[in-house]
Amino acid sequence: MPSILDELVWLLSLETLEENLYRGQSQDLGWGVVFGGQVLGQALTAAMRTVPEERQVHSLQSYFLRPGDVKAPIVYQVDRLRDGSSFTTRRVVAIQHGEPIFNLTTSFQKVEPGFSHQDEMPQVPGPESLPSDRDRFASYGDKVPEAMKSWALAERAIETRTVEDDDPFNPVPRAPDRHVWLKAKHRLPDGIALHQALLAYASDSAFITTSMKPHASTWWTGGMQVASLDHAVWFHRPVRVDEWLLHVMHSPNASGSRGLVFGRVYTRDGVLVASTAQEGLTRKRG
Repeated sequence: MPSILDELVWLLSLETLEENLYRGQSQDLGWGVVFGGQVLGQALTAAMRTVPEERQVHSLQSYFLRPGDVKAPIVYQVDRLRDGSSFTTRRVVAIQHGEPIFNLTTSFQKVEPGFSHQDEMPQVPGPESLPSDRDRFASYGDKVPEAMKSWALAERAIETRTVEDDDPFNPVPRAPDRHVWLKAKHRLPDGIALHQALLAYASDSAFITTSMKPHASTWWTGGMQVASLDHAVWFHRPVRVDEWLLHVMHSPNASGSRGLVFGRVYTRDGVLVASTAQEGLTRKRG
């Protein structure tokens, strides 16, 4: 029987309908709508299908336009905007029920040498000393709403372990920072494109809620409407998602019912492999 990670890898593989046109299915994580990371990873995969393997994605910028329907397939239309001597640019529109739900612009580059420097990774406890987020939710017992238990306690294709021990059901004001270890459940093939698509998928987890921490609010706070608006990733160096990665997140601003968060993704030994950014809706009703 395929594992949940095998299912995710299959979801990212996509079906070719026609040149520049692909179709993907959805994984229901218990929210009733498509997880943003899924459409992000699938759209990036669609763009990769139109680019020579020797060119690797170095950046992507995207917008979430409408909630995705988990019961319907998603069609990805790729526009080949530019094929230069060093860089390749693609635009992807994700379509459901005749309407765009997501769009992405991404750039690829041939591998070449150049200057190199990076920020240092912060010192935090290693993943072995931390419980998984799934186990942490299980420890809250009846605090987890019945309607959300299937999501909170479900097995994940990408395991996450959060350094901060914040109680999501009894939040207190905290600094707008979060550190999350993440790793695929088992070993994966070596192709860099798959690992980049999976990192894009995983980068949407626990991101925008970092901007809510100073305000003692979480996903579970009554009256909160939370949704990703846009998302960006810059890939700096080769990455493997089947080895532990640390996503370091910080929110420099919240205003206008929106929160802004920046992130950095490091390998276990401190190599900066990607940078991330997201703005999201954090609207408090009532």
